[in-house]
Amino acid sequence: MLSLSVLDLSPVTTAIPGSVALRNSLDLAQLADRLGYTRYWVAEHHNLANIASSAPEIIIGQIAAATSHIRVGSGGVMLPNHAPLMVAERFKVLEALFPGRIDLGLGRAPGTDPVTSYALRARQDPRQGDDFLERFQELLLLERGGFPEGHPFRNVHAVPADVALPPIWLLGSSGYSAELAAAMGMGFAFAHHFADYDAVSAMLGYRQHFKPSVLAAPYSILAAAVIAADSDAEAERLASSADLHFARRARGEYAPLASPEEAAAYQYSPIDRERIARHRARLFVGSMETVKARLLPLIESTRADELMVTNMIYDHMARRHSYELLARAFTLAARD
Repeated sequence: MLSLSVLDLSPVTTAIPGSVALRNSLDLAQLADRLGYTRYWVAEHHNLANIASSAPEIIIGQIAAATSHIRVGSGGVMLPNHAPLMVAERFKVLEALFPGRIDLGLGRAPGTDPVTSYALRARQDPRQGDDFLERFQELLLLERGGFPEGHPFRNVHAVPADVALPPIWLLGSSGYSAELAAAMGMGFAFAHHFADYDAVSAMLGYRQHFKPSVLAAPYSILAAAVIAADSDAEAERLASSADLHFARRARGEYAPLASPEEAAAYQYSPIDRERIARHRARLFVGSMETVKARLLPLIESTRADELMVTNMIYDHMARRHSYELLARAFTLAARD
């Protein structure tokens, strides 16, 4: 049976501020725990009016404390924004408090615009270009005690020292992270919901080149944007908010998520409609039966071990119901 999981961005709407969006995330996580979802991952984004998820390690602790069974993790921590030692210590603390339930998903992007990215890193040691691999290697060396004799970090230990880092997942929207995850023998999660790169190519390439190490066998997660409702028509109505959000984002506008009524009244330009049509190719919208029928061929062609669902739905109750319908479609086993 295919495992289902949640990727949550804590969407901010024109009706609710970020503080309420974060409490909605706690509510949705508790529902996902009861429904039988495998993981609940939270994102890291900064300076965006429509996303409240800026500090994943904090909300991970709150969600883990409010749930009983579901694994909780980052989807992901944007490693360029953080000192590797700080990431190691924060996630060791989480693993110590919630043993066996924490995941550390790592991403390469800053999760924001260039100016905000600079503000996040201004007091760090300046490193030129894409330094993800350097930071990733530093994180692993801190965990494994692999710095050579004479290195300044030789005697630096992430604490609590008696706790191992939780499982590391590499996140990606291209072939690079797939290749790195395969070479390192780690789990891989592909961001189909915003990737221009072909999911099948990335995920099959990961399997083909996987070298057993941390994991004995490859394990891949397909992250997809899904909006499910009781009917195709209702799902289309809900998805109109996501359509308007995407059209605005393409113009560099990051407003709170608008209602379906505002989206219906919006005057879209021809280029807006063209962009929305392209985006709809990677957005799964419809009834429980419709979205499952559309998802299954992609799941099979990518050989995904797990489907991780994200969505941007204006009404929180409709968002909850979307996950309820997916749990029913994929026959998840509910928990007490």
